[in-house]
Amino acid sequence: MPIRLSSLFLRTLREDPAEAEVASHKLLLRAGYIRRAAPGVYTWLPLGLLVKAKIEKVVREEMANAGAQEVFFPALLPREPFEATGRWTEYGDNLFRLQDRKKADYLLAPTHEEMFTLLVKDMYSSYKDLPVCLYQIQNKYRDEARPRAGLLRGREFVMKDAYSFDVTDEGLKLAYQAQRSAYERIFTRLGVDYVIVKADAGAMGGSASEEFLSPSLIGEDTFVRSPGGYAANVEAVATVVPASIAIEGQPAAVVHDSPNTPNIKTLVELANDKVKRADGQSWTAADTLKNVVLALTSPTGKRSLVVVAIPGDREVDTKRAEAAFSPNDVEAANESDFLANPELVKGYIGPVKNGIQHLGTESATGIRFLIDPRVVDGTAWITGANVDQKHVFDLVKGRDFEADGVVDIAEVRAGDQAPDGSGPLELARGIEIGHVFQLGRKYAEALDLKVLDENGKLVTVTMGSYGIGVTRLVAVLAEANNDEKGLIWPEAVSPADVYIVAAGKDQSVYDAANQLALDFEATGKTVILDDRLKVSPGVKFGDAELIGVPNIVIVGKGLEHGQVDIWNRRTGERSPVALDSVLRELN
Repeated sequence: MPIRLSSLFLRTLREDPAEAEVASHKLLLRAGYIRRAAPGVYTWLPLGLLVKAKIEKVVREEMANAGAQEVFFPALLPREPFEATGRWTEYGDNLFRLQDRKKADYLLAPTHEEMFTLLVKDMYSSYKDLPVCLYQIQNKYRDEARPRAGLLRGREFVMKDAYSFDVTDEGLKLAYQAQRSAYERIFTRLGVDYVIVKADAGAMGGSASEEFLSPSLIGEDTFVRSPGGYAANVEAVATVVPASIAIEGQPAAVVHDSPNTPNIKTLVELANDKVKRADGQSWTAADTLKNVVLALTSPTGKRSLVVVAIPGDREVDTKRAEAAFSPNDVEAANESDFLANPELVKGYIGPVKNGIQHLGTESATGIRFLIDPRVVDGTAWITGANVDQKHVFDLVKGRDFEADGVVDIAEVRAGDQAPDGSGPLELARGIEIGHVFQLGRKYAEALDLKVLDENGKLVTVTMGSYGIGVTRLVAVLAEANNDEKGLIWPEAVSPADVYIVAAGKDQSVYDAANQLALDFEATGKTVILDDRLKVSPGVKFGDAELIGVPNIVIVGKGLEHGQVDIWNRRTGERSPVALDSVLRELN
């Protein structure tokens, strides 16, 4: 039967809700697809469930084509498996934790690696049982500190998560490729614009990781791409390391007074005013070494400091820092940190004090000193002298100072070279819609998932993990398919194939619209029928535009001449056709 607006549980809104920030959030609320239940938590209404179900149908079909089998886990999980893998602690405040009446610890699942692993361990024990790939479509829960943008960043959301289990690394690679190909088919069928980028595996671990991003100006992920085809999430971009420079013959390091120069801009101005370069050129921010003090807080709450030296013309990228220092939380050191470590002279920090290594391998401070990959042997820098109002010039890496290690957390900029040599990078923003990992044996080792191989020897199983944000896809599609009037769904996910408007007062209009709806459904089409009485045509047309079914049929004044109008929501074109030919036109 057609969906009748006269009885559909629906209330459209003329104005944008105050809490909505982005187009998808505004339109999904206004068009009656979702309603806010709490910050980051939404109730799904009938129209929203229709769109979500169509996405899930495509996902299930392509998972089956890739050889995956569906299971379904509880969302309420015990603490013990997450304790075994360390993630009860690593997830920190992102977990929703609770206790039952007996004070046993539980959580609302943010993801289900542990449960999949334990299920296979419970049922399979031989290499003959593998490979196997399992998946579910299930609610996930993460206590986002700042839920925003409606379905794009919520505290409760639906994911499709799949996991492959193989005996060999070669088998894992085949399973990974099968899932990767399935994702390409899924997003193509749904009409989602996407790019595949190399990603940082982060806390998930593993040997390979790729993200599927939908390019969008409101995306929270920054990615890069080159003319030669390189693409990566900004967290995964490796800086091209320059060649070392000969140290012999370089000017000796000299300490200069540098009053009132606590930042790079003031330092460069003083340098050009007071100190001549040996080569006669002007000093720039790129000649300075900025020493950034970061505070790392471990999942257990332990706080420690690290000093990272980066070229002064760059800033620390927060996401790259979080990826590099995961699972620690990362923030700039605060005043209390500096008070507790007076050997760090704020605004004038550097690796050397009074000509002696102060930070780094000879450090007595207990604070690690890490450097950017561009700080190679032979490079000379202006940097802090660890004395108030003083900087040292021509301090040479490999001659005057060393470091405890290298960390790649400086911002990536347009024009930087791709690490594979494929040309200069351009930056874009995107929304993550899928992620595939070659997890390897991290979770299998933690949970002792082993099988007997063909020689009767116990071997650890290797795993892959593959996620798609189902409810996020609803928002991504809404974000990319709308105009000033409302949504314009791709046909693959539209809540109906045809939207029929009965626009008139005569009963004949409603009778004809109803019969047309039945005729369309007899051909296999799904129909929304606006059969509301005492609602003006203008309101009905406004709701039709807002709800966003791409094919609209208007039964109105033209009926007396045996005609109806076909309204193409994508192009905005309206054209009269004979009533008896409208089925052919939209088939």
